[in-house]
Amino acid sequence: MINVSDEDFQNIIGDAIDAIPPLYQKHLQNVAFIAEDYPTPAQRRQLNLYNGELLFGLYEGVPLPERFIRDKIFPDKITIFKKSAELVSNSVEELSAHIHHTVWHEVAHYYGLNHARIHELERKMRPPEA
Repeated sequence: MINVSDEDFQNIIGDAIDAIPPLYQKHLQNVAFIAEDYPTPAQRRQLNLYNGELLFGLYEGVPLPERFIRDKIFPDKITIFKKSAELVSNSVEELSAHIHHTVWHEVAHYYGLNHARIHELERKMRPPEA
């Protein structure tokens, strides 16, 4: 387990946002990226998380494919949960990798991708193992 300052955590999130592929960054609009220590009780209930289950990130909003031009849309929110990521990380590099993965995963939800499609894309993006 590692602990980093809130400022360092925010910087890692910023780096992860900057690392989003240009194709996906281009249409990423009206999205707030938030850092929180833990999910709220309401978020845990919404996702049916059991006690002790870790949540690394959460997309809350209307996915891009479900929007209509006439709809008034509030900003979408992507929350990255600091304590979950710290708990499974043994170094700043490992923490950064977890955050980069989580940011990409939640941005994919913004684009309306389900978990199966996200995992398929992640397999394609992953470098081959030696």
